[in-house]
Amino acid sequence: MKVLVIGSGGREHAICHTFAKSEHVSKLFCANGNAGIAAIAECVAISPTDSDSLLDFAIREQIGLTFVGGESTLVTGIVDKFEAKGLRIVGPSQAATRLESSKTFSKDFMARHGIPTAKYSNANSPSEAVAVLEAGEFGDEGMPVVVKADGLAAGKGVVVAKDRAEAVAAINDMAELVGADAAERIVLEECLFGKEVSLLMFADRDDYVLMPPTRDHKRIGEGDTGPNTGGMGTITDSSLLFGDEIEDIKESIIEPTLRGCIDEGFRFRGILFLGLMMTESGPKLLEYNVRFGDPETQAILVRLETDLVDICEAMIDGRLSSVDVEWQQGSSACVVLASENYPAKPRTGDVINGLDDAVLTPNTTIFHAGTSSLTDGEYFTAGGRVLGVTSTGDSLDEALATAYSAAAKISWKGMQYRRDIGK
Repeated sequence: MKVLVIGSGGREHAICHTFAKSEHVSKLFCANGNAGIAAIAECVAISPTDSDSLLDFAIREQIGLTFVGGESTLVTGIVDKFEAKGLRIVGPSQAATRLESSKTFSKDFMARHGIPTAKYSNANSPSEAVAVLEAGEFGDEGMPVVVKADGLAAGKGVVVAKDRAEAVAAINDMAELVGADAAERIVLEECLFGKEVSLLMFADRDDYVLMPPTRDHKRIGEGDTGPNTGGMGTITDSSLLFGDEIEDIKESIIEPTLRGCIDEGFRFRGILFLGLMMTESGPKLLEYNVRFGDPETQAILVRLETDLVDICEAMIDGRLSSVDVEWQQGSSACVVLASENYPAKPRTGDVINGLDDAVLTPNTTIFHAGTSSLTDGEYFTAGGRVLGVTSTGDSLDEALATAYSAAAKISWKGMQYRRDIGK
């Protein structure tokens, strides 16, 4: 069949890389792709948010399977549009996408279905959020509080403020940070403490298959310092969650979530992402994402052994429980190489050196996130996050050592990356 992947980042490169290995795929397209994706798929010059043009393309090219990479595409209602025309597409409905696209909807959904999460308050404006803080609902002036923009913010709409003054400043700065629309409403949360981890799954209504647990590193600086980014690196490792913890998460979070979707009149089908805090009182849900994360996808999919087309077909047909999804044993690590001045206003247009040498590193795949190319084999930086150097190993230490060895072979002016991923 012909397969269409929608998106242009490192996540979509990893998805395309995985589809390219399938015996079911006769031709692979990506809209709109990047320079790395162009080596394995035909890039289509259609914006990922232009759902009507993507629909026309899928009909014209007789696409057999479409996979949506990012949230900005899902909120356009693309899944509903494709399904209305009888096209096979992986992703949640527009109604289900609200679990990610609106933090206020998401938190209220958790409350309605008894899903453990942080104490929270929804504010309909920044001024109302400030008033809630000053009323003392989240403790005294010295208490930490989490400030979240209600709308989509590309991973940058969360500030963990150490005290009330910092929280008020975050509220006032949020519109400038993520845009006025995303920050029109604000969610305030108590600050939870514990072990932070993410758990993703393939989901089909009330069936699901878990992926290896993963941990992202959001802040730009080592030791988790500096502003939030889209993600500077991630690991997968069995030590992130133990068996009894996973069972607790299934019973208290996953199954109530899928039942809640059905009870509220929308089914969830696609990739469900749980951001979790493992506290002393058990797992608590920080947030939902309704798609693969970036760079979580890179570290997860390099370990997938089952054909991704088979998994997608099973999700669409409602027979996910019949598929035996297998994963490579061991661990994986993805180290993100970013441009100078990221995440503010990244420098672009620099020649990337050393890629030919780095790609020869054993057990390593280098995913392109923000690259461009004028000639074969020569790449330039074209975004904030540029490359995701991803390696597997029998242990986490081995995977990390391999990824950092490959990263050290790559350079461009102002390149930056964290040297403490997985630590």
